[in-house]
Amino acid sequence: MTGTARGSEPQTSAQSTTNPAKAGTLDSAAQSRFVVPDQAVLALLGSRDENLRVAEELLDADIHVRGNEVTLSGESADVAFAERVFAELVTLAGKGQPLGPDAVRRTVAMLSAGAAESPAEVLSLDIVSRRGRTIRPKTLNQKKYVDAIDQHTVVFCIGPAGTGKTYLAMAKAVQALQAKQVNRIILTRPAVEAGERLGFLPGTLYEKIDPYLRPLYDALHDMVDPESIPRLMQAGTIEVAPLAYMRGRTLNDAFIILDEAQNTSPEQMKMFLTRLGFGSKIVVTGDVTQVDLPGGQKSGLRVVQGILNGVDDVHFSVLSSHDVVRHRLVGDIVDAYDKWQAAQDAQENVRQQGPRGQARRGR
Repeated sequence: MTGTARGSEPQTSAQSTTNPAKAGTLDSAAQSRFVVPDQAVLALLGSRDENLRVAEELLDADIHVRGNEVTLSGESADVAFAERVFAELVTLAGKGQPLGPDAVRRTVAMLSAGAAESPAEVLSLDIVSRRGRTIRPKTLNQKKYVDAIDQHTVVFCIGPAGTGKTYLAMAKAVQALQAKQVNRIILTRPAVEAGERLGFLPGTLYEKIDPYLRPLYDALHDMVDPESIPRLMQAGTIEVAPLAYMRGRTLNDAFIILDEAQNTSPEQMKMFLTRLGFGSKIVVTGDVTQVDLPGGQKSGLRVVQGILNGVDDVHFSVLSSHDVVRHRLVGDIVDAYDKWQAAQDAQENVRQQGPRGQARRGR
């Protein structure tokens, strides 16, 4: 596909029309021309036209821009799809949302997948803001996850690294605290790697467990004024503690997050879930492909899916490599490992079935 830079003359066509769907009934060639509001032009095109270049790479229709007028030409279906993409991007720009190449890629991906929800609605959903920085879902599955937290008391989110499982849960917790929907936030995760060696580490108990809780602190600092965190922790408004500290407690009016839940045993998972008190909400996050439990122990996160699936007011959200919001390469790495693991599993199945098959043939 070819596109012209901003300021060049748009091409004309004998099939020029503002309704490419109708034009497609007579001829596969179509053209659509529309005007972008002046206040949205710069955001739509991006710095040095970077958004326009990404759109040209991803869309099959030819894109020509002159001033604030955009002309799309090509096959009817391609022009119609490009119109939908630009309509969403113009809506985002009109709302004052930051618009970059990533937003263009995600808009195209959502529309390509046939999502019923508008990409502009997904990408403009504000969860929590601090010092000009706003946390929002960046994919449709992330928005469904965020919506599930609003709609259910207990939510499990399962997905690979980089999909925002914990980060979005933390944002919803801070939002709930700011809205006075809860009185405190409790963040916990198992310190599996420490095991019995925890007692031999130098320092106080909190110094020993700090490396295992540090990712939770890091996310918290992005959403709450760092200077206020010690005061909030001292008052018990925010608590960050290892999972073992949850035993024997009933947690009322709290937003409770269990991170790295794949490293819980089934018994630990049951213990944690039964801490739920009145006016509280629980979010459990983890990646079932990264279990660090010793001795081949069963993961509580894997087991709980079969136990609680279908229970009222309990929801399971699943994120995939398509929801990775870190560097683009992270999603590719996740996919590559999934393919490798599938091949390993297939080889293992063949190896295990081989001797049995030979034994049956020898009878």
